[in-house]
Amino acid sequence: MPGRPGERKDQILQVLAEMLESPRAEKITTAALAAKLGVSEAALYRHFASKAQMFEGLIEFIEKTLFCLINKLTGEEKSGIKQVEGIVSLLLGFAKKNPGMTRVLIGDALVNENDRLQIRINQLHDRLEATLKQVLRFAASEKELAADMDVSAQANLLMCYVAGRWHQFAKSGFKRDPMEYWEAQSGQLFLREAFTHAASASDRNVEVPNYPVI
Repeated sequence: MPGRPGERKDQILQVLAEMLESPRAEKITTAALAAKLGVSEAALYRHFASKAQMFEGLIEFIEKTLFCLINKLTGEEKSGIKQVEGIVSLLLGFAKKNPGMTRVLIGDALVNENDRLQIRINQLHDRLEATLKQVLRFAASEKELAADMDVSAQANLLMCYVAGRWHQFAKSGFKRDPMEYWEAQSGQLFLREAFTHAASASDRNVEVPNYPVI
């Protein structure tokens, strides 16, 4: 496993993410990961104290990447409703380009792992929902949404939609495209008059990286 320590850690995370792309959803062991990398298990533990720490590294990458992209989008897009639509499209697109990490996002890859990993993912979901709520509130303040819209309920609906699409994608063995029907369904997730202000998903161009280049 050549390269500097930081590069070796990235390589371990990348291979772990690639192994998670197997639709058979088998539990990944450090022995299997080491074999895939062509190193000993001891070599893995020189970079990570435990397998849980490896998964934490993936979660940190996911969180950092998603919020970097969200911040870029909200900084460039002035329309609140377009920001909301862009965030949902971005979350679906990230899953499509990173199937292994989708299993982490839905907790599927974390079954029988350290409980703190699922707590971290729950916190990430909560943070994403809070971001959607904040952007919806901004859209309402700009009169792009009905003044009486319950932004908390709407943010929860959108997050449930995203999580459901992630889940369907992973459980189908990555055969069901998480972006499938998005253009048609997006209009149903907003009030019709609000959605008329939003750009179609096909008009948006958000680059989503595949794997860690930390």
